[in-house]
Amino acid sequence: MADGLPGDLPGDAPLAEPGYRIFDRAAWAALRANTPLSLTRADIGALRGINDTVSLAEVQDIYLPLSRLLNLQVRAARRLAMAQDSFLGNRAAPPPYIIGIAGSVAVGKSTLARVLQAILARWPDHPRVELVTTDGFLHPTRVLQERGLMRRKGFPESYDLRRMLAFLHALKAGEAEVAAPVYSHLKYDIIPGEAQVLRRPDIVIFEGLNVLQHAAGAAVVASDFFDFSVYLDAGEAEIEAWYIERFLLLQKIAFPKPDSYFHHFAKLPPAEARAVAMGIWQDINLLNLRENIQPTRHRARLVLRKDSEHRIEQVWLRRM
Repeated sequence: MADGLPGDLPGDAPLAEPGYRIFDRAAWAALRANTPLSLTRADIGALRGINDTVSLAEVQDIYLPLSRLLNLQVRAARRLAMAQDSFLGNRAAPPPYIIGIAGSVAVGKSTLARVLQAILARWPDHPRVELVTTDGFLHPTRVLQERGLMRRKGFPESYDLRRMLAFLHALKAGEAEVAAPVYSHLKYDIIPGEAQVLRRPDIVIFEGLNVLQHAAGAAVVASDFFDFSVYLDAGEAEIEAWYIERFLLLQKIAFPKPDSYFHHFAKLPPAEARAVAMGIWQDINLLNLRENIQPTRHRARLVLRKDSEHRIEQVWLRRM
């Protein structure tokens, strides 16, 4: 374990921002203590993404210590909320504990969020854990087309930030029911009339590309509502390879469906499909990563750094 100073990190791994404590895999795994493994291999298989290789060992070494830390944080937040309510003479239920998860396209955020949700929900202190993705807060395709933003999808300007902030505010205000819009990856659009309704959950995991974005001059940003935040990190070359691999897999299992937005890519020869995927990565996703996503890494409470095999090799924990 080290303190983010030059020479602490092996190879070409980035230096942690000042204020982080750096753990290698073994040191972090030791913090699991006696936290029980509550997921089976079958559970993990059902939760992982189509080209993410999260393993039982990964859950034991990385997720269980993280779930222990978060359990302690949730309990502390509740005690603080109860103390304030006692001071004010209130008897309100504590608001949900909100965890933001950020990172690039194809880095494995969805798998991280789903596995973390499943583990946290097995703690008796907070069984109601909801997962919400920021995809639902993208402007509908019609609006993006009207504004010429289809090739900026996933960039900050492609989201309905007012609606996103209103959702997070309602959660923290303890409203009995809060609804989030629903997104279809198959149709590449918001599903009209559908909503994910949250009814006072214990924990909400809020996952998306730009959840740690801090817009210049903005009075309120999404991360203002977070109690904890995680940035999932990897090298650009690794993420590019994972993105292309995922695109080629989707070309086989999703694009052939008639209602897929990317149906026109379904019959491309392998070399052409790879070239299309590489072009999308270079022109859109890499640009978004460099301009908007990666610069927010230093704002996370915890950074999980992956190697080329999708294994989390380092954990950076911000000092309190």
